[in-house]
Amino acid sequence: MTIQQHNSDDQTSLKILPLKPNDSLVYVMAVASGVAVANLYYAQPLLHTLARSFGASEGTTGLIITMTQLGYVIGLGLIVPLGDLFERRRLITVVSSGTAVALAGAAVSPGIGSFLIACLAIGLTSVVAQVLVPFAATLAANEQRGSVIGRVMTGLLLGILLARTVSGFIADAFGWRVVFGLATICMFVQTAVLWRMLPQSQGETRMSYSALIGSVIQLFRDEPLLRRRIVYGSLGFAAFSVFWTALAFLLARPPYGYNDSTIGLFGLIGAAGALSASFAGHIHDRGGTRIGTGVLIGLVVLAFVIMGVFSTHLSAIIVGIVLLDIGQQGTQILNQSVIYTLNPKARSRITTAYMTCFFFGGVVGSASSGYMFELSGWPGVALLGGTFGGISFLYWLTELGTRRV
Repeated sequence: MTIQQHNSDDQTSLKILPLKPNDSLVYVMAVASGVAVANLYYAQPLLHTLARSFGASEGTTGLIITMTQLGYVIGLGLIVPLGDLFERRRLITVVSSGTAVALAGAAVSPGIGSFLIACLAIGLTSVVAQVLVPFAATLAANEQRGSVIGRVMTGLLLGILLARTVSGFIADAFGWRVVFGLATICMFVQTAVLWRMLPQSQGETRMSYSALIGSVIQLFRDEPLLRRRIVYGSLGFAAFSVFWTALAFLLARPPYGYNDSTIGLFGLIGAAGALSASFAGHIHDRGGTRIGTGVLIGLVVLAFVIMGVFSTHLSAIIVGIVLLDIGQQGTQILNQSVIYTLNPKARSRITTAYMTCFFFGGVVGSASSGYMFELSGWPGVALLGGTFGGISFLYWLTELGTRRV
């Protein structure tokens, strides 16, 4: 992206030219999205450590992820639509500052109750990542929108995966509170960088806040393609959350018995899914969205079959992680590339409709995963995740008779 400046009547105005995949601002937004969304996942490899620290059960500790995702759902519904109404740079930096404050609260929490409240606030404010993605889509050139979204989403997905690895190493070396203390510092620094780097961009919608929220429901009702992609996204993220919530409990027990650092390393294995994001964007730009979606959802189901049958084999878990992340993250890129073609003036509200349901699926997956592990062990977890993926695949089969992707 380039910016042209000219003077008229002693006033300076800026003309923002279309954003292209290799522009520096794309990388800034990608990193910012990754840093923001990483806050949702620092606790995942630490769940067994947090359970010991707070004296809580596995099922109760699993609610840490649930509360974070629930906060995210609330933020998606109440904050993200403001990207269509307010000046986006200011909105992004104000909400980012709120994330830093919430992370500081988690770092000093004395018990599981206050920690859960802090996690709710972290999720609520981390939705800044979902303001950045449609912002990038708005700035992008039409013919390269899928590639731009894919690149920004690559940063977001790497943030999700690397958060687990980073938090595991830091927790082993310095304790879990330092993880959230350093995350606080990162968010304050990011706020300053975004204020300096992002262009000003006023939302194009002129309506009251209540009407704005109501229009989200209207978009859901009026756009069948949005509803279909919501189903794919929600079920896929439910399966994804089932796996990553229970994985720490599996790997901390025999035959593995891994510590926080080792468990965190499994996030790096999932980086294959994040790196496939740009490829998925190219699939969309070249018209292969429909078949690509079916193949990617199929990989999610296959991953749970492999990990469920061969749960005591490390190689099977590794293969399963790669397939799960490629399938889920690739489907997510295709979903977002499709929905951002629907209504250019309502991209933030479309994001709200889609991502609220998406993360509600994650809430269901993470909330059920910890208790499923307590009741049925890993086989029950694999069955649960595979069921979510299987329902999504069956629904995709009904798309084959439709005209639109």
